[in-house]
Amino acid sequence: MSALRPHPFDPLSPQEISKTVRVLKDAYPNHKLVFRVVTLAEPPKALMIPFLEAEHAGRTVKPPARTARVQFYRDTATDFREALVELDTGKIVDEQTLPGRHSYVDSTDMQAAEKACLAAPEVKEAIRMLKLPDNATVCIEPWTYGTDGMNDMTERIIMCYFYMRLSDHGDSNHYAYPLDVCVEMSGDLTVKRILSLPSGENDRCGLLNEVGVKPFDRNKIHATSEYHPDLVNERRTTTKPYHVVQPQGPSFRTQGNLLAWEKWRMRVGFNYREGLTLHDITYDGRSVFYRLSLSEMFVPYGDSRAPYPRKGAFDLGNNGAGINANNLKLGCDCLGHVKYFDGYHHTTAGDPIKLPNVICCHEIDDGILWKHTNYRTGNAVVTRSRVLVLQTIITVGNYEYIFAFQFTQDASINYEVRATGIMSTAPINLGDSVPYGTLVGPGVMAPYHQHLFSLRIDPAIDGFRNSLVVEESHPMPIDDPNVHNPFGVGYTIVSRFVENETGLDTDVSKGCVFKIVNENVKNPITGGPVGYKLVPHYSQMVLAHPSSYHFKRSEFGEHAVWVTRYHDDELYSSGKHTMQSLGGEGIASWIRSRPAPVSVRNEDIVIWHTFGTTHNPRIEDWPVMPVEKMLVSLKPVNFFTKNPAIDVPISTQEENKSVLVEADRGVTTSCARL
Repeated sequence: MSALRPHPFDPLSPQEISKTVRVLKDAYPNHKLVFRVVTLAEPPKALMIPFLEAEHAGRTVKPPARTARVQFYRDTATDFREALVELDTGKIVDEQTLPGRHSYVDSTDMQAAEKACLAAPEVKEAIRMLKLPDNATVCIEPWTYGTDGMNDMTERIIMCYFYMRLSDHGDSNHYAYPLDVCVEMSGDLTVKRILSLPSGENDRCGLLNEVGVKPFDRNKIHATSEYHPDLVNERRTTTKPYHVVQPQGPSFRTQGNLLAWEKWRMRVGFNYREGLTLHDITYDGRSVFYRLSLSEMFVPYGDSRAPYPRKGAFDLGNNGAGINANNLKLGCDCLGHVKYFDGYHHTTAGDPIKLPNVICCHEIDDGILWKHTNYRTGNAVVTRSRVLVLQTIITVGNYEYIFAFQFTQDASINYEVRATGIMSTAPINLGDSVPYGTLVGPGVMAPYHQHLFSLRIDPAIDGFRNSLVVEESHPMPIDDPNVHNPFGVGYTIVSRFVENETGLDTDVSKGCVFKIVNENVKNPITGGPVGYKLVPHYSQMVLAHPSSYHFKRSEFGEHAVWVTRYHDDELYSSGKHTMQSLGGEGIASWIRSRPAPVSVRNEDIVIWHTFGTTHNPRIEDWPVMPVEKMLVSLKPVNFFTKNPAIDVPISTQEENKSVLVEADRGVTTSCARL
């Protein structure tokens, strides 16, 4: 590609953002435009496939047109629009209004809501009624409205939950003091209602001006919920520095957004909603995946008392993984030789802004990759595993999520999610308990909730026509005269191709895995199709009742695995517009809306994996929780003719230069002998 022209998968540059904004402003010179999204509209896959094939073959062809997708408000909060702008020509090639839809909420919106809420006279009066300590600082945490059927969703609503700090330190943990009131605010930042929250299992929510509010119970004051090092006296001194040293530098290479490491090659993308995306992933010149991304995540809370059913957050669709991406710090979030990728966003006026260091790329040691010791000779061959990590971290209110794609030397890809941060809390009477939450402090209840993630896997296993196979391991019958299993130890696999679009479930008792195969390419040794298998993270699916809005809105949370035929506009498994959505817009609805069952065998398909954690809090998660790890793997299955990592150099002390803690004359310095 020319250095002057970005690759079709490259995110929009600041110059392209500015050009797009100018086109819209020129089209509406007498209107006020509020820009919410200016991002790359990825080229249609039908155009990208011949372009990529030519690129891999070293041929130069004209790339697909660069197009920007724009979402903006025109004059009022009810005139929400989406447009496509062709960057080469400066033409608006498509535009539509989005009645009843709402944009995501960002930190600017949240700060404006908090400021407006605290300034409202009726809110000041509600705070006065709480009779808080003189040194209290009231903090408000705005939440996007999780639909519960109690309001008109064509109006944007923000829920403001109240907390209290009893320290002048800005990082004091205000979640330790949830207060008994919350406020509904409209999209124009006016107060709709002030609610008195339930404080016990049998309490019910009510309007503050009708039921009143109890003064804050000062017996709830405690000093055990801080996490910031300035406020915590305990500090262990046994952990010594750990340095990652690569004397010859890292093994990866980058050219713009093109990344190569070992036999892997891919393009790194980033956008406001999904955050980190990966494109055109190949191994040793063979196509493996067209696109990998986190499609959506949903956090439904299980406290059944109003207004808490409104806590159902789509942290991508409502908030944006890209917008909330951290500026990763050298020596903190990533260690060793680190390459950072920046992202770009924009202000509401359309001015480009840089999001620095939103992705870090580095290598880690991952223990032993493979080893064998010949007991006859005493010789051992051991190879250590090196892993390439592409990581991004987002902060959404109280929680942090660490997302990492991990590429291995044996041609596997892992997707690891770690959840940390501070649990959202609710007030509770001293001495009370509830069946859907854990007490983590005096008057502090952490409600049960789930974190459900939807990983979108767009395969290209040796080509773009793939199939999905469900494989289970079953014991062989012992009393069937047609089966030879006299000792009862035999087991075999049962496999079936998935013929049509559908949702599927895992079964750990049967070792269920899902193979993505190319039936048109046979392995010369096994005789079967080449493929990759999805090793799922076994998880509980959404627990909310099918009649609930939690269930209706999440859709992907009903099944662990979905398979659909590829469509350019089907990227988000709970629909394009999740803010105050009513359901019926995601992956299950796509399948139901087709005029007839759609074949997914030997077709261009997409696999969606739902996984996560049912987080029933424990006291060890407080005041800040250690990471909860979740891991999904994509592993080659009969893709090669032998172990693809057989050529990885063996480990030697001469190369690795490990150091003995204590002198031991009997310790050998060779990895090759026992």
